[in-house]
Amino acid sequence: MNLSDNTVLVTGASSGIGYALALRLAQLNNTVIAVGRHQARLNELQSRSARIHSFCADLADKQQLEQLALWVEENHPGLNVLINNAGIQYNYTFAESRAYLYQIEHEINVNLTAPLQLTALLLPTLVGKQAAAIVNISSGLALAPKQSAPVYCGTKAGLHIFTKALRYQLETTAVRVIEVIPPLVDTPMTAGRGKNKVSPERLVDEFLSGFARNQPEINIGKVGLLRTLLRLSPSLADSLLKNG
Repeated sequence: MNLSDNTVLVTGASSGIGYALALRLAQLNNTVIAVGRHQARLNELQSRSARIHSFCADLADKQQLEQLALWVEENHPGLNVLINNAGIQYNYTFAESRAYLYQIEHEINVNLTAPLQLTALLLPTLVGKQAAAIVNISSGLALAPKQSAPVYCGTKAGLHIFTKALRYQLETTAVRVIEVIPPLVDTPMTAGRGKNKVSPERLVDEFLSGFARNQPEINIGKVGLLRTLLRLSPSLADSLLKNG
């Protein structure tokens, strides 16, 4: 894929990975549609480049998701790259309380349901392009989970398998289906969690390198080592990730 002259939609662009992606893609002469829940943060991002256009929406709301798809079709019919990045993580223990129904539903909707639905809504636009891509940001925790975030890990594992199956479905089209698999990234979502985090900027660097080479799976940072360890000693890999 070319790294410039695309029209790219990035979800979760208000901060973290999505913000870094939107800004770098705009600097590479792409038209960027930045989607997020926080209008003030989107306004600040949009002020940094005339190539960035924003749309404020909560992707967990099906009606807002459909409004976004309609707006894209009407205002940016040249869309050829969709980056499903938005994600949330709640840490809780199922055995301790039954008060987590909202968190469970919200995590599933944002992390898994929304990217599947947005893909379905925008795929007709993407299929008509000479070069197009769907990029799903999953997680190393999709491969080896941690005990404190079972729903997050489950949604990312679901996105991992969905991405692979969708790649099979679209292999005879011009739409490339790409998975980006990060380790722990230094974002507002991970504040106070873990050590040795990868910066969003490093993730973007490694993503763009793999994207330009049409890699179907782009392992960021230590995730390549994790995948090797999973092949050689799955139980050791699980034990290392278990406690986050």
